[in-house]
Amino acid sequence: MSAVTPSGPTIGIFASDRGPGDPERASLMSEAGRLFARRGARLACLAEEGVIPVPLITAARAAGGAVDVLADASIVLPPALKGVPITVLPERAERHARLAEMSQVLVALPGSLQSVSALFGTWSAGQKRPVVMLNRHRAYEAVRGFAADVLAHAVPGYDRKMQFAETVDELWNKVNWVIQHER
Repeated sequence: MSAVTPSGPTIGIFASDRGPGDPERASLMSEAGRLFARRGARLACLAEEGVIPVPLITAARAAGGAVDVLADASIVLPPALKGVPITVLPERAERHARLAEMSQVLVALPGSLQSVSALFGTWSAGQKRPVVMLNRHRAYEAVRGFAADVLAHAVPGYDRKMQFAETVDELWNKVNWVIQHER
């Protein structure tokens, strides 16, 4: 299915199906990809160090969505992702800055430490985009605690810039909420 021109926000999304963690990650990626695409969002994601969020990209494209991939030089997209726009940026900091620049909001799905590190790198790249995390099975509970203990003192209005959702549907609602409150 060909992608339609997105009518909604561009979402920088962080997802990984590698390493220990929630065994439902692939299905959560698929669910989020479909939902965001159906809502007209454009997705932008990283592909680094051999980690490509294939279920997310595949589901978004199957639902008619648009996806952009920012990758390191080692990434070769699998045949199933033929036609997905890929931009190779050799430096990690450059990928993070570009993703922050092109996104209105950052979304983190349960994943690996690598995806959390990429989220932080992108957020701190200078744009300070709002962040919404899918806290399924308490995946981001430590980050929630950090936000309450540390960010509350350092980032004015952190509670408007960092939201946590328990379901993919709630994730979409929070994404809309933070975008509206950024204006």
